[in-house]
Amino acid sequence: MGGTRFVGKAIVDELVIQNHQITLFTRGNKSIPSGVTHIKGDRDTDDLDKLVGKQYDIIIDSSGRNKDQTKRLIQKTGKPSWRYIYISSAGLYKNHGLYPFLESSQVDINSRHYGKAETENWLIENSIPFTSFRPTYIYGPGNYNPIEKWFFDRICYDKKIPIPDDGEILTQLGHVKDLAKGVLLSIENEVARNRIYNCTGKEVVSIKGLIEIFANVCGKKLSNLNTKSFDSSLLDPKARKLFPIRLSHFFTDVTRIERELSWKPSYCLFDGIKDSYQNDYLLKDNSEPDITIDSVLIN
Repeated sequence: MGGTRFVGKAIVDELVIQNHQITLFTRGNKSIPSGVTHIKGDRDTDDLDKLVGKQYDIIIDSSGRNKDQTKRLIQKTGKPSWRYIYISSAGLYKNHGLYPFLESSQVDINSRHYGKAETENWLIENSIPFTSFRPTYIYGPGNYNPIEKWFFDRICYDKKIPIPDDGEILTQLGHVKDLAKGVLLSIENEVARNRIYNCTGKEVVSIKGLIEIFANVCGKKLSNLNTKSFDSSLLDPKARKLFPIRLSHFFTDVTRIERELSWKPSYCLFDGIKDSYQNDYLLKDNSEPDITIDSVLIN
């Protein structure tokens, strides 16, 4: 489900390398890899009827947002014979001040990602064999969320860079290819059946430290950047429109996936951001950005 953009595409690329038979259900707005079956449709319409009567060993859902979407899908295809792979989110954890977040940490019913937690519960309640992944911030080439671009635009064009408070909020990013690798490992391992995994980079970094890494990748020094502090208490702590990173600590423990699947990240944070810079940002037509919205944060 999905499979032609960012996370879905990274997973499909790995599946193609391993010679799996793949069917993509997408709206058809992006190119489809050769040798891959494509069913064109919108999952939120009757297009799902195109899946009636088909049986799959594995369903990988990189586009599902809530329980109803997953329920409707399974009603059409039936239970997968091997596994339902679900891309959930670490954004569903409740920020209770105890870090890092574990897979057993409390869920925030007010989170915009709560529908993913409901989906996981529904899969458990209905005895559907599944593996769910809870990444933090996913980054890498092809990212359609403005995480890397937000920092690159301001650093490369010598703009003022808003920093929340003293810049010591801690966060965590995970490379999209490392998430895809986790998905493939879960398919190969029976121990991953009915398991939920945090899956992200192992490094925890402050906002100030993150900006320094972005600066180094761009060939600049943090001391030469025009950074300006703003008071994060004046904004919604979960806001991402004005600032691309949560305004509260946000990092998880990845011990379970390391122990059970022998997974480990291929990218350290510096190399991952460098990958985004060289293989995404520099390849685009990045004209001087309009960052007037930053005036809400800083003068």
